Order: sequence, then C-alpha cells, then structure tokens
Amino acid sequence: MFPPNSSDPLSEQVLQIPLCDRWRICRRLQELMIPCCCHPDGSLRVKVNNLLEVLLIRSTVMQCLASRHELIEWLERCWNYSSEC
Repeated sequence: MFPPNSSDPLSEQVLQIPLCDRWRICRRLQELMIPCCCHPDGSLRVKVNNLLEVLLIRSTVMQCLASRHELIEWLERCWNYSSEC
C-alpha cells in the first residue's frame, strides 16, 4: 500500500475496473513497473508518478476493456496521425 499524497494530483488513483479484469490489469501494470495493488474491497489502486505512466495505464485498461470496434477506431486514428507527420 502507498501513503496518500493529496498535494500531488498524480499520486494514488483508484480505478473502477470490473472484477474479472482487475487482476490481469494489475499484473500488466506491475510488469510495466507501475506500483499498484488490488484491495479486499475490490478496488484497484495505482500510484501514478508521471504522465508517461498515465498513458501506459490508459493503454493497458483500454486493451482489456474496449470493444473490438473501439480498438480498431483507435488504431486507425493512430495510423492517420502518423501518416500526417
């Protein structure tokens, strides 16, 4: 568990994740070296230290929870963005 730090908006965040996906997301975030833990109350708590971690967390959650259609749209936006640069 991590001590709360109310002065830092990027400190500990509680994610509302369906129970069936919570452990898989937690394990993946730990592989990415992002401190997190599943609590007995069912919450997934994640310690966020910087904006890169915010992006990694969003990407991890999206990969687990987004529909196939949403993932395809996201990938197409990425391809369109990279072709514009």
